Amino acid sequence: MSLIAVQNLAVTYGGRRVLNDVSLTLDPGEIVTIVGPNGSGKTSLFRAIIGATDAAKGNISLQPGLKIGYVPQRLHIDPTLPITVERFMRLTERVSRARCAEALVSAGVPDLLKRQMAQLSGGQFQRVLLARALINRPDVLLLDEATQGLDQPGSAAFYQQIETVCRKTGCAVLMISHELHVVMSASDRVICLNGHICCEGTPAVVASAPEYRALFGIGTGGALALYRHHHDHDHDHSHSHEAAE
Repeated sequence: MSLIAVQNLAVTYGGRRVLNDVSLTLDPGEIVTIVGPNGSGKTSLFRAIIGATDAAKGNISLQPGLKIGYVPQRLHIDPTLPITVERFMRLTERVSRARCAEALVSAGVPDLLKRQMAQLSGGQFQRVLLARALINRPDVLLLDEATQGLDQPGSAAFYQQIETVCRKTGCAVLMISHELHVVMSASDRVICLNGHICCEGTPAVVASAPEYRALFGIGTGGALALYRHHHDHDHDHSHSHEAAE
């Protein structure tokens, strides 16, 4: 059974139909990336999935008892506010220090527990948000452009961490990203959204689809080249994505 099943979803925002007839599923252990231009309804889809936006039509089914971890696009914390990473992670959840430490290890930043939030680099801050999303050992991670503001190496390292988390925990991932070049290597499936689903499939299929190229330009062939490079490199020691070729 799918963890999340969206059927014929329509969402209206401010009197305007921002999503129409969107259907998708997320299965255990999958990494699915949603790409699309600004205003294409990506965040509205996430808001509908977590129940923050009502559907005008269609329905969303979540597996009973599904635990979702959410990593927002950005979070502003007043730099003058003295708050440690540990305290930040325990603001909304009553969790032990050990559980906080375990989540920081999973996010790839094991040494930050006592650091002040205001002293973190952009990359460290996003890892702490990831750790906070992992604290209750979710079945699904939702990431809404979680690497915005990071440079390309920082983004690539973040997505590699996501892949590591998935392999270790079996957690599924549904993520929105504008960084096609980076995401291609991490995804099992890519869904191209522009108010509706334009095309979907393995990264290789989507990167060569006319609908995708119409939205993102021919230059995105480079995304596929990079995807292939990562992909072939990974296959020196892993065969988990061979179907994508």
